[in-house]
Amino acid sequence: MKTTNDILKLGDPRLYEICEAVQKEELPFVQTWVKDLHEAMEDIRTRYGFGRGIAAPQLGIMKRLFYLNLDKPYIIINPEIKNPSPDLFELWDDCMSFPNLLVKVKRHQSLTLEYLDENWQKQNWNVEGAISELVQHEYDHLDGILCTMKAVDDKAFKWKG
Repeated sequence: MKTTNDILKLGDPRLYEICEAVQKEELPFVQTWVKDLHEAMEDIRTRYGFGRGIAAPQLGIMKRLFYLNLDKPYIIINPEIKNPSPDLFELWDDCMSFPNLLVKVKRHQSLTLEYLDENWQKQNWNVEGAISELVQHEYDHLDGILCTMKAVDDKAFKWKG
């Protein structure tokens, strides 16, 4: 059972690494990885009251994979962001790798996400607003980018109460 304690914390060098693409022959492992991601995210939800998505590298799985649990589960394999809108919006972002810290960032209002699903089928998903922000946050993890690196300025940090 994966828990909050298994999630890599801010400062762990693995969080800054660029992840490798999932290969088709690794598809049998995806189910296990997603189970681990789901368990860790549910534990964060219980302990901290937030969590809609988690990226594989946050559990030390250095693959281009993230998992979202919104109205239903989404397994996102080898994603690519296409057509990010020029319109940006600011928000306080949180992260499971530093669950007590909020960081003010700017994100694209909308984008198209191209990815493979758990059946290795190509998908296109047009997202906007809060889901667009979530996708960008998780996608950044795959490139070793944390929201702390995208802070709007040096005062864009605050502790959650």
